[in-house]
This record gives sequence, structure tokens and C-alpha cells, in this order.
Amino acid sequence: MQARRLGKTGWDVSEIGFGAWAIGGAWGETDEQESLAALHAAVDSGVTFFDTADVYGDGRSERLIGRLLREREERLVVATKFGRRAPLDPGLYTYENLRGWLERSRENLGVDSVDLVQLHCPPWETYYMPEVHEACDLLVQEGLVRAYGVSVEKVEQASKAIEYDGVATIQIIFNMLRQRPAELFFDQARRRGVGVIVRVPLASGLLTGKFGRGTTFAADDHRGFNRHGEEFDVGETFAGVDYEVGLEVVDELRPLVPQGATLAQLALRWILAFDGVSTVIPGAKTPEQARANAAAADLPAPSPETMERVVEIYRERVAPLVHQRW
Repeated sequence: MQARRLGKTGWDVSEIGFGAWAIGGAWGETDEQESLAALHAAVDSGVTFFDTADVYGDGRSERLIGRLLREREERLVVATKFGRRAPLDPGLYTYENLRGWLERSRENLGVDSVDLVQLHCPPWETYYMPEVHEACDLLVQEGLVRAYGVSVEKVEQASKAIEYDGVATIQIIFNMLRQRPAELFFDQARRRGVGVIVRVPLASGLLTGKFGRGTTFAADDHRGFNRHGEEFDVGETFAGVDYEVGLEVVDELRPLVPQGATLAQLALRWILAFDGVSTVIPGAKTPEQARANAAAADLPAPSPETMERVVEIYRERVAPLVHQRW
């Protein structure tokens, strides 16, 4: 496992991290002991960066990571998010509310100072409210958090967020089915020294290659109820790509998988081929998944032909449908 610099934080973190949305238990069944075992397996595999949020399982995900911190001696970097415990009203993004949400995360994680807190896909208006970022700067100055960033839905939001000097990182969706950030934003972030955390790297599991037309999802699984944005941004589920189209694209990608690897591992390694990426945070519910994700870092870099073929498939099959949206 190699390390990369996480933007303005100045920390070096594992290029493959751990996304802890799934272990919060907010969608799909989870087992707490298995979730903790998955976290330990990730650390054993060299993972040093863990991403969570205060709303993942109403704090359950944070508490699991807090337990991990108490049980490990390694220096681990933990990022959480705030802002989604209340309705998406720009007027609620005050210093008092942000501090209250952060205090809860500190308690859940069992830390005096959170490594990194991120505004959690805030409303559009907040990107034009300097007072929101001034409040985050104050939380850093007070030592309650070491650095702050923004988790975004769209490239335009990312470009606007990094205009604020205090923004150390941007978290954004980027994968074989969602390639727009590479066209412009990665260069912008690099010039400003901002770290890039890639989420939804496997397009909600589509890029594992394990789904088919007959696959069904639990009633509380966002892959079943949020395909058209019923609960939150439509782009959070399957990266906004129509499920049937996604399955067809996966079939075109399968021949590119190197021997001994999986499509999921190729998808992760493909992302790491972009030097603008600081870390990528696939989710894992089991130790086996955590180890397989980490092992993707050991794969050789995809060949130029493979890289170009992935872009070609995207441009032909996916871009006309979703590129302009994110």
C-alpha cells in the first residue's frame, strides 16, 4: 500500500481508504462484530484513512471507528462529515449548529480533535456564503478539528468550494461510469493544493460485476429506492447511470480485467492511475471485502490501452446520458 499527500492537511494517507457508509447499517443488514472485523482487516492491509459521517447509522459508523481507534496503535486518519442532521436549509449552517454536530462526532469517535470534518453535500447556497466557511475556519482555530473540507455532488460545486482558502480536501464521486471530474477539476485541485477523496468508486457495486438483471435489493437499500433520486441525489446510486445501461457497460469492461484480479480491483486501480486523486474510499462490510479492496493497490498500473478503452466506453455509452449532470 502506497501513501499519497492529502492536500492541505499535510498528511500522507493510504491511497486506498475505507468508506464507512455501509457499516452504519442505514441501508442493508450489517453485523457489528463483522463490521469491526472489516475495519481491522483494512488496517492489517495497510489502510490508514477512514471516512464516515455523523448520519451513517445515526452515529453507529462513527462509534465503530472510535472503537477501532482504541484497539489499534497505528496512526489512523479519520474524516467525518456534518450538516445532514438537519433539513437542507442554508440558514442552519451556523457556527453554533456546526459546532454542536462536531461535538457529537467527537464524542462518538472518542477524540479530542477530529482529523478532518467535511461539509456533507451542503445546499448550493452555502457555496456562496463566506460565513459558513468562516465558521469552519473557527472550528479549526479552536482545535476541535484539524482540517476541514467539502463533500460535493457536482464538479461545479467542487470548483466553487476550493475558492475558499480553508478548504483542505474535496470529496467527489469519480469512477469508470462518472469521469467528468478528471476533465477539469483534478487540475484545479492540484494547483490549489487541495486533496481529492474519491467516493462511490464502484458505482454502488455495479463495478464489482456481481449484479445482474435479476438482482434484487432490500427495501432499505438505496440501490432499490433511490435510483431516481427519491431520497437524495440521484447520482449517489449507480453514479446516476441507468441500471440496465450500467450492466451493459460492465459487460464491455470485463475483457479488460487482468488475470488474477477482479473487475472491482481494476476499477479501483484505474482511479489510482490519476495522480490528482489523493485516496479512494470503497466500502466494505466484511474482512474479505476490505482485504480485496486494499489488494487493488498492488495491481500494476493499467496499460495506456486499457485506460483509453475505459474512456472510450464511457464516451460512447455513458457520457451522452449523464455527463452534463455532474
